[in-house]
Amino acid sequence: MTDTPPAVDPPALRKSLGVLDGVAIAASSTAATTSIGIGLGVTAGVVGLHLPAIMLLAFLPVLGIAGAYARLNRVEPNAGNGYVWVGRSLNPWLGFMVGWVSIVATVAFLAYTTAVTGSAIIQLAGDAGLHRLGGLDLDPGSTAQTTAVGIVVLVAVTLTAVTGIRKAARLQGWLLIFEYAVLLGFCGYGIVTGPHGFSLSWFDPFAIPTPTALAQGLLLSVFCYWGFEAAFTVNEEVRDPRDAAKAGFTTLFTMLALFLLGSVAFQRVLSEEELAGHGAEGLAFFGDRLASQPMAALPLVALMFSAVASLQAGVIPTARGMFAMSRDRTLGAVWSKVSPRYGTPAAGTLLIGALAAGVATLALVIPRLADMIMATVSAVGIVVALSYALTALAAAVRFRSLLREDWRQGLRAVVLPTLSALALLGLGGYLGWSFYTSADHFEVSADNGWFLLATPLAMITSGFLAAVWARFVRRSPYFRTGEGTDAEAAELIPTPH
Repeated sequence: MTDTPPAVDPPALRKSLGVLDGVAIAASSTAATTSIGIGLGVTAGVVGLHLPAIMLLAFLPVLGIAGAYARLNRVEPNAGNGYVWVGRSLNPWLGFMVGWVSIVATVAFLAYTTAVTGSAIIQLAGDAGLHRLGGLDLDPGSTAQTTAVGIVVLVAVTLTAVTGIRKAARLQGWLLIFEYAVLLGFCGYGIVTGPHGFSLSWFDPFAIPTPTALAQGLLLSVFCYWGFEAAFTVNEEVRDPRDAAKAGFTTLFTMLALFLLGSVAFQRVLSEEELAGHGAEGLAFFGDRLASQPMAALPLVALMFSAVASLQAGVIPTARGMFAMSRDRTLGAVWSKVSPRYGTPAAGTLLIGALAAGVATLALVIPRLADMIMATVSAVGIVVALSYALTALAAAVRFRSLLREDWRQGLRAVVLPTLSALALLGLGGYLGWSFYTSADHFEVSADNGWFLLATPLAMITSGFLAAVWARFVRRSPYFRTGEGTDAEAAELIPTPH
């Protein structure tokens, strides 16, 4: 028995976004302040004092991926982006996998960010003198406490996302202005006054100790850039599809500048041991080194704003990606229900928030926040690399004729995306193999290789099972054509009789 999805009413998501709105959503999704405050410390634990090098090196394949997104978006703007593009150009099963892993990776990211948000709030409470609540010692490193507080925030931002994407974008724009002002001020001051000498070796990727450290550091850095494509996921709500590409590239280059500024500033102010040892409290420690209270709390406030904004920015594009998949009956009809009041996929947005809260609760099996962050980031990094690589290969196949017509266009449209895809696939494969060979038993621990490998494999396996259900039970026509429904489709594809 198959589903018969209802007509979408109104016929399309409301087109009200411009370039700046897209930048706000994409920049919030990449969460530069969170990546600098937490991701740099995690990455430093792998590559040491070579953060600028690894951030620059990871930027190159991501730039090739962004070019693929922009070119594909010009010829076929669709909320499903990679899911539609890969399904049409490569294979519907691979296209579904791209859509699926993007969803599960974002849900995992939302769970991780929920805990980060709770940690920032508890740290701020400590700075304000609140260290106990109802007889409980508040601990910003406790997964249980940070998750409980973060889920409250997740509920609030999910409700905000339901009421309209433009309102959410405007809120995120103001949050970004504050975050970037604080980052620029503190990082600039840290670069000038930091006690540790500047070294050009920080920019030398060949000085990274081992190939495994290089591979893991690159995927961790790719994770930091992940989210720029949120500008393309809401492209059915922009006034001009070219605005999505402008927003994506603007976001990506802004992230590069901020990551380089942050990595140099952190290495000027903190030692390698201090960088790697403070986890979710790294930005607060950095602020304490540069200023006294209450000024020292500003980076922590910026981290909280960044985490809140990235929660909302993660909910928005994920619900819209599932909206696109639901139109093709690869997912259930509930994901394509559009609120007649707000013009948004309200039911899907609420469900995404609920799934993220559920996964955040499951993460309580890892008691320390720093360990949970490492496990989540490693898993998400591998599946994001897979999704990016397949999308880039789809662009190379779609535009391969340009190699004969115009070698310059062919270089940008085919060669660079292919090289970027191969680099990410190679990194993911090598890192997965290193995880497998690094342990001889399984345990739920951030330093157990089998656990780190099992998590992304579970994400991919669940996608295969969901694809089988969509193909043979829902009988989705997507698996015959690989084509998604038109962006302006008033109704879903009717159920075959």
